[in-house]
Amino acid sequence: MDRAHRSTPHVAGIEPLPTTELAVLMHVLASPGLCVGELSRHLGMRQSNTSAAVRTLAERGLLARRLDPDDRRLTQLVPTERARVEHEAIAAAWAGPIADALAGMSPEHVAALEVAAEALQVLDRRVRARQSSRTDAHPPR
Repeated sequence: MDRAHRSTPHVAGIEPLPTTELAVLMHVLASPGLCVGELSRHLGMRQSNTSAAVRTLAERGLLARRLDPDDRRLTQLVPTERARVEHEAIAAAWAGPIADALAGMSPEHVAALEVAAEALQVLDRRVRARQSSRTDAHPPR
C-alpha cells in the first residue's frame, strides 16, 4: 500500500511534493484562512520552516495569500484552484485501487472498515485538537 501511496501523484500526472510542503498544503486545504503563525502552531513546526514551505507552494501556484478581512495586518493562506484540482485528481487516483479492492471483499469486511473509518476520523479530530491546544500553550521555537 505504501508504494501505491507514493506513486499516486505520478499516476495522476502531478509532481509529488516533499513531506513538509505536503503537510502544509494538506492543512491549508483542510483549514483555509490560517496565517503562517497559526499554521506553524497547528503543525508543530518552526515558523521559518513553515514560511519556506508556504513560499515554495506559492511559487508552484498551489497556495495564495490574502489579507484578513477582519484585520488587514494579517495575511491568510488559501489553496488555489490548481491545488484543489490536483488534490481531487490524487484522491481519485488513490480511491480507484481502494474501490477495486473493496469490491472483492465480503460485505462484513466492508462494514467493519466503514465503522473503523468513522472511529479513525473521530480519533484524528481529537488528536489534532489536542496537538493544537498543546502548541498554543507551547509554540515551537
